[in-house]
Amino acid sequence: MHINDLRLFLEVAELGSFTKVAIQRNTVQSHISRQISDFEKTCGSALFRRTGRGVVLTEFGVHVQQRVRGWLKDSDELFADIQQASRVPMGEVKIGVLPSAAHPLMTHIFKRLHHDYPKIKLNIREGQGSELDGLLDTGAVDMAILFRYEKPTGSDETLLSTANTYLVSCPGLSLTYSDTVDFKRLEGLPLVLPRRPSHWRSILDETAKSKGFGLMAEVEADSLRVQKEIIASNPHMYALLGPFSVDEELRTGKLQAAKVIAPDLKRYVTLAHPKQGHFTQASRIVSQLIKETVQNWKGQLSNPTSP
Repeated sequence: MHINDLRLFLEVAELGSFTKVAIQRNTVQSHISRQISDFEKTCGSALFRRTGRGVVLTEFGVHVQQRVRGWLKDSDELFADIQQASRVPMGEVKIGVLPSAAHPLMTHIFKRLHHDYPKIKLNIREGQGSELDGLLDTGAVDMAILFRYEKPTGSDETLLSTANTYLVSCPGLSLTYSDTVDFKRLEGLPLVLPRRPSHWRSILDETAKSKGFGLMAEVEADSLRVQKEIIASNPHMYALLGPFSVDEELRTGKLQAAKVIAPDLKRYVTLAHPKQGHFTQASRIVSQLIKETVQNWKGQLSNPTSP
């Protein structure tokens, strides 16, 4: 039994699918299935029950998961303590990020680390809000950059930036040509919206309901890239996005946007850490670099001085 077998077991338990794990590890599903079967033989009993949609833990599997997670946590902390004693900061830092925070922010952080702390390695994982919260809760990431709908108050979360909401379209449309647009003007507009269930979609729907109408979702898509490409190539379509999501497209003139008002729909970009867990020297350095970078960029997720 090897530590990598234990980590694979937890990964399958978390995702509930051999296929998803295979995609994440850039391998084939049969390879993952064979490794898990070998691990089950080593353990002496089935850990997973196969279903039509994936796999779920057996009662024995739940017991093993609890023991393995605790053992790996202790092992990681022991190794972190050993690394902590080194004069040279080192180790892997796992970060969960929103798609809009992945670039250029994380690209810049990597460059800083490569120059100043070459022994610190980044493991960057993109995800949406609820997914990132889940990764934090299970300790699968050391920190996460995510959206909140209220300002953070706990010691485990730091406010990085405040983002307004913009009505975005292709260039030339009068509704997004002005600086602002009243939320009630969204009534009847063909929109590209995130799929349900989604906290952000619920807020948009509830805001529209309070104004006496419902949002018209002509297309539903979680992917920011898909949303932006649809509105860029369809002059009758609109989307409701944050400024960091469309910063580059606005600079190049591919899209245009007006800030939504009455009400202002604000989201708060935060840097969150697990409520419980060991904070390594490498994690502290990466956390501080992220905070300093956004502060130097005047609360933006991209450098405002870049062309």
